[in-house]
Amino acid sequence: DISDSPPFARMTITSLLAAVAVAISRAPPPRLSETAAAAPRYAIGVDVGTGSARAGVVDVRDGTLLGVHKQDITMWNPLPEHYEQSSEDIWAAVCNCVRGALSAAGATADEVCGVAFDATCSLVLLDSEGAPVGIDPTVPDEARRNVIVWMDHRSEEQAARINRGGHARLANVGGAVSPEMEVPKLLWLRDEMPHAFHAAATAEGGGKALDLADFLAYAATDGSQHARSLCTVVCKWNYDAGGGWDRGFFESVGFGEGDLPEAAIGKDVLPPGAALGGGVGPSAAEALGLRPGTPVGVGMIDAHAGGVGSLGAALPREAGGGEGGCDEGGLEARLGLIAGTSTCHMASSHEPVFVRGVWGPYYGAMFPSFNLNEGGQSAAGAFLDFVIVSHPAGAAAIAAADAAGEPVAARLNRRLDELAAARRVPLPTLASDVHVTPDVNGNRSPLADPAMRAGVVGVGLASGEDELAIVYLAAVQSLAYQTRQIVEAMQAAGHPTIGCVFVCGGLSKNPLYVSSHADALRLPLHIPTNDEAVLLGAAVLAATAGGAHASVSEAARSPAGLW
Repeated sequence: DISDSPPFARMTITSLLAAVAVAISRAPPPRLSETAAAAPRYAIGVDVGTGSARAGVVDVRDGTLLGVHKQDITMWNPLPEHYEQSSEDIWAAVCNCVRGALSAAGATADEVCGVAFDATCSLVLLDSEGAPVGIDPTVPDEARRNVIVWMDHRSEEQAARINRGGHARLANVGGAVSPEMEVPKLLWLRDEMPHAFHAAATAEGGGKALDLADFLAYAATDGSQHARSLCTVVCKWNYDAGGGWDRGFFESVGFGEGDLPEAAIGKDVLPPGAALGGGVGPSAAEALGLRPGTPVGVGMIDAHAGGVGSLGAALPREAGGGEGGCDEGGLEARLGLIAGTSTCHMASSHEPVFVRGVWGPYYGAMFPSFNLNEGGQSAAGAFLDFVIVSHPAGAAAIAAADAAGEPVAARLNRRLDELAAARRVPLPTLASDVHVTPDVNGNRSPLADPAMRAGVVGVGLASGEDELAIVYLAAVQSLAYQTRQIVEAMQAAGHPTIGCVFVCGGLSKNPLYVSSHADALRLPLHIPTNDEAVLLGAAVLAATAGGAHASVSEAARSPAGLW
């Protein structure tokens, strides 16, 4: 394992990819059990991320991903820290992706046992007729813009107001709500766009406010099923898994009588993977290319789907092939690092653990019967992109990388290898005089300060590509050491010891990101063989809803067993 080497005694960044099968245990994807082996049945997982929608067709017998289709989705940024999307645009992209994935897999609608959706924790507003309700204060009559994206921070003042109240419900979000959650966003709407709030989130208005994953399931059933996912409402709506909606909490933060009725925010709350009655509706079936009645599974947040799609994988050592490993603690010893535009740090435990500045414990949000603690970085891949784009040498580096047909990160990684060799120093020490804090979009964990901003110390007047590479290295290292800070906060609060890390998402393809985390954490990192862990997680929900497996836990784990 990488962590067994002395500090900085590492291979070069460019050689790491070639040796990753040895240096980092590449775990197989979670194989779905053989209860469906009698017939070649397929599950469809749909993942809606920040910038695109994807669908994948998975064989429920062995977890093989047979076909994938992707389509970009539109985002508007009308004001600083305002990010908006359209549920109609997203749904159209989802439908195209499902059809494209079926075609790529050579599968037919009759062979599909179920479909399920994961998505970013963005807020969707609909009126009493199911039509979009606009949320853009600059064009309030443009109903199409009806999604407040997860990364939108327009509700920072409302989040601060909620936190000053100190209600007991805040204990399950590390002591402080984030403007990335839905209650502050709804309170902003009540304050700043009361007509939109009235239409979507009051008893008199008769509309609906939904997390994006729940909206997709609602759309797939032609609007006949209004259930919410336990994952979405526990993690982002301050729902109490043991007691339901807390009306006292809503009233304490400023909502009035008739605000946020269950008809608007969800009367029925079901676990991820539960089948929604009636399945795919006739209109949705035509749009998706599926059979009417195809089972629809209750969905979940995208990062949590990544946990489901990776954390159950068997490792060679755990199957009896070596000593050590992180199997002794089971799921409790595994950290899921879901690393993309942002990063989520997913840790599970049998007993609830309350960690200041870390979200959770969320009971049943990812795996049944487990509590989830969720650390995070509001900007990770987005932060690295910003570092590169905003540097004086960034545009030229991006153009050169594009011309060579490679990501700009690969170009910078290679340049760091060259600089380390030329200076005869370990690569990580190239940035020893440059210090970065990564909180360009606030600190999600463990400081829970959405107003915090990033900083760079140690740069000089030189502004060439070499200087860009070193600042980029310091930025990557800042993310890694902040991950260590989050893990240490969890363990100091009583979480079982983390023994290994499972990495998935776009940043898992960047060897500098992976090796920097191994250096900072001093833990083995495991990368799934299949890099579509989030899609596989959504497919697990679909397979469970379709009856191919008895539970999400059964579908997600390997034949060797995890628990």
